[in-house]
Order: sequence, then C-alpha cells, then structure tokens
Amino acid sequence: MTHSATRQPSRYPEWNPATAEGWRVERLTTPSRLFGANGLRTGPDGRVYVAQVTGSQISALDLDSGDLDTVSAKGGDIVSPDDVAFDSAGNLFATEVMEGRVSVRDAAGRTRVLRDDLPCANGITVHGDRLFVNECRDGGRLMELDRATGAQRILLENLPSPNAMEVGPDGLLYYPLMTANEIWRIDPAGGEPQRVAADLGVPDAVKFDAQGNLVSTQVASGQVLRIDPRTGDKTVLAQLHPGIDNLTFAGDRLFVSNFTGEITEILGTGETRALLTGGLNWPLDLAVAGDGRLYVADGTYFYTVGDDGALHTVGMLFSPGYPGFLRGLAPVDGGAFVVATSGGQIARYRPADGETDYLADGFDQLYGVAVGPSEEIVFTELGTGRVHALRSGTPEVLATELRDPVGVVFDPTGRPLIAESGAGRVVSVGDTTDTVVDGLQRPQGLAVADGTLYIVDAGAKEVLAVDLATGARTTIASGLPVGPPPGVQPKPLKGMPPFSGPQGPFAGITVGRDGTLYVAADGEGSVLALRRT
Repeated sequence: MTHSATRQPSRYPEWNPATAEGWRVERLTTPSRLFGANGLRTGPDGRVYVAQVTGSQISALDLDSGDLDTVSAKGGDIVSPDDVAFDSAGNLFATEVMEGRVSVRDAAGRTRVLRDDLPCANGITVHGDRLFVNECRDGGRLMELDRATGAQRILLENLPSPNAMEVGPDGLLYYPLMTANEIWRIDPAGGEPQRVAADLGVPDAVKFDAQGNLVSTQVASGQVLRIDPRTGDKTVLAQLHPGIDNLTFAGDRLFVSNFTGEITEILGTGETRALLTGGLNWPLDLAVAGDGRLYVADGTYFYTVGDDGALHTVGMLFSPGYPGFLRGLAPVDGGAFVVATSGGQIARYRPADGETDYLADGFDQLYGVAVGPSEEIVFTELGTGRVHALRSGTPEVLATELRDPVGVVFDPTGRPLIAESGAGRVVSVGDTTDTVVDGLQRPQGLAVADGTLYIVDAGAKEVLAVDLATGARTTIASGLPVGPPPGVQPKPLKGMPPFSGPQGPFAGITVGRDGTLYVAADGEGSVLALRRT
C-alpha cells in the first residue's frame, strides 16, 4: 500500500511569468522542492536534514508540518554536500563530495573548512563526539578526523567506494562498499575488518534501528533492507525506485531519500508514504522524438513526460547500458538518441535495448548536441570553447575560442547555430563564425521551427523568438524560473568520477509537433510549456 502527500511548493522563490500576446505559459510537470535528496540525518532539533549535492544546499524538513527551511543555501560556503552529521554541541559536519572537503557549520551559522584534501569525501558520522569520514571512490579511505583541527587517523585504505556509515550498538563502525556490493564493519580502535553482508543491491547507506538491526538502502535495486548484524539475515522492508541514497530514523520512524528528491517514510513491511514527492534535479536538454513523446535529460535520469505531467523513467545511472550523466539530447531513428554526457562522451543510446555505443570520447564539458539532415553530429565543448562535427566516425573542429558554447541547433539551410553563452550571442559556425543574434545575457537552449529561432536566455529569464530571415526578435515569455534565482551565484560543480564529470546548468528547449515550446526550467526543477492561444 502506498500513501502520498500532495503539498508541493517550489524550491525557486519567484514565479512571475509574463507572455507576449498570443502565447500562454504553463507548468507541464510539478516543480521540485529540493535539488534531489542525498544524505539524511535527524538533527538535535528533531528535524530531518537533507544534503543536496547538485543544488549545493542543505535543508531541514519539519516532519509534522512538512515545512522546509534552508540551512545552507545554494551559492553559500558549502558546495555539493553529500552527507551530514552532528556532534553534541550542535555543530553540523558536511562532506562536500565534489570539492573533496569536510566543512563544519556551527550553531551560529558560521562555516569553516575542516579538510580540503579528501577526494570524493562522502560518508560521515559522529559517535561519542568522534568524527568518521570516508571517500566514495575506488581506493577510498576510511578515517577519523579531529573535530577541531582536522587531523586524521586512517583506519582503512584501498576500499571499493565506501559510503554512508554508522556506529552500531556493539561499538563497531559499519560501512557499505558499493563496488564490492557488500557491508563491512571495523572496530574504531583498529583491527581487522569483518564482512557483514554480501550479494546486495549496491548498498550506499547504513543506519541502525532501535532493536540493533542494520537498515541499508540499495541504490541499484531500490530495496530497503533490514539486516541482522549477527547472522547477516536479510528482510526487505520496502521496494522503492532505484536511486535511493540514504536513510535516517526519527524516533521509531524511518525515512529514505532518493536522487529525485523524494523522501519516503517506511511505515511497515511493504507500506510506504511519500513525505516529499520527487521531481527533476535540473532539467537539462529536452527533445520530442519520432514517437511524439517529450524526453527529458536530467543527468542521472532520463524521462518521458506523460499527458498528465507525470515523469516516467526511461533509464537512470544504474540501468543497463545507461551512457552516463546525460546533458545534450538529440533523437534519431529507431528509438535511439545521440547524447552528450558530462563525462565527455558522445554516444548513441538505445534505451529499449539497454545499450549504448560510444562515438567519441575525451572532451571537456560537453553540452548541446544536434544531428543534421545528413546525419552530421555537431556538439559543443564548453571546457575548450570548441564546436565539433562528427562525420563518418571522425571528429573535426568547426570553431574555436568561443566563450562557453552550450546549445546547438541546425537552421533551415543546414548551418549549425551555437549559443555562445559567455559572449551573450548566437553564432553560426562552419567556414566562418558569424553573429546571428547578439545583445543577450546568457543564451543556452536553442530550437528552430518554421524559420524561427527560439532561444532560452537564462540570464534574462526569457524565451525569445528570432525570425531568421529578417532578424526581428520578440520576447515571448519572461520572468521564467531558469538559471539560478536572482542574486544567487552558484559555485561550479566539479563532478564525481566515475559517476559524472563537471555538472552545470543548461536550460534546453524543443518544439512539439503542434508548435508548443517546451522549456527546461532548471531553476525550479520543472518543464514549462509555451503554447499559442
């Protein structure tokens, strides 16, 4: 039995859209309240603290009212928080997985960096005011840190991706090993580690219930398991969606997080309630495929959008054949997609077959990708300022020294058009690089239909229509929740190999068969529809 809550305000503080005459804007999908949900910890005040890697935010959730308070905001001192823990003085310790840091935020709100040299710092727990941290990477370390000085004592090295951990009632430190698909324990005083459980569903977090049982989330299978630490016997408490990341107890109540931002309460064996519903982390690029359906690249997830606005998972990071963190998206024949990943790859992804063919690799921060009429693939490389074409399997450079190229689309004559976001313009590339539209703030997504170029200007929070024949431009929607909220300067997300390379915003746009414009409202985590009236 599944119960669901309906309260769902946006994570974005402003929603004041305006449209040109003849257009209307609506939310196609429900906005997200969080930037995904990763580490969970019940704080000394009884609220559940939620770390959000992609939003660089920590929020506190009141379990009675459902209210969310921002504890550490996007653009603040803590970047890419993945897990949190508290000491007896109420200090909050956070691992910043993409920064390789551990920071501490005191009760007065002051933040300082405790260590900045712990690659993929992830799992963190405090027991008896002793602070333990590990690194979620192959070859990761498990260590104790002095809470005042950051001085480290290494307990274990060369671990296969340890993650969220906890000290049990027996005084031993329990930790999952994701790559090994096992859970282990060690005496914090030292000694030989012992394996507790194996052959799981890729465990990424462990906590203990009041009876001394181990409870663990399984990111790949979506199972919440109760494990007897004495015998290793396993019981499935709940079957959720893959992508569950962490858990916490508040008294006897058990809550589980998901990459989507969903927070689920486990009420009993097989019975759950969605305390917060999930949604989109970004979204990034959008495309309408040959089947007429709208597809959404959301990094870790790949979705279609139903007629009712519901998101349906096509693939995700732990699905067979998933190409990696998806950013750019271009549908091709046979139900396939040419995609650009944050890992620097161009690939042909066939989700129905669970297979990916990598076409080109080794690039620095890929964003948009488009397939031309002659099946030429053009894609943008933000890290080097280059635009590439892929013909007959061999990449060639079409343009260099562009300032943050992101979106790409072909015009009706077959010319690639590029959103040069750092220069505030759209250019055509080929034998020469020529300005097509200038005077923009931060153009990102591009789409072309019936001789009109549509541009998402994430800096101005607008969608513009430009007549490619005359150059006439119209702002068809403004005040949109794209890009960061006003006054917020997000810090770069450096990525978390091997799961992703550097992550960054990209508000895509695409055109439906009926002329509807679909916009990736990455600020609030929704898809917008711009329709003619």
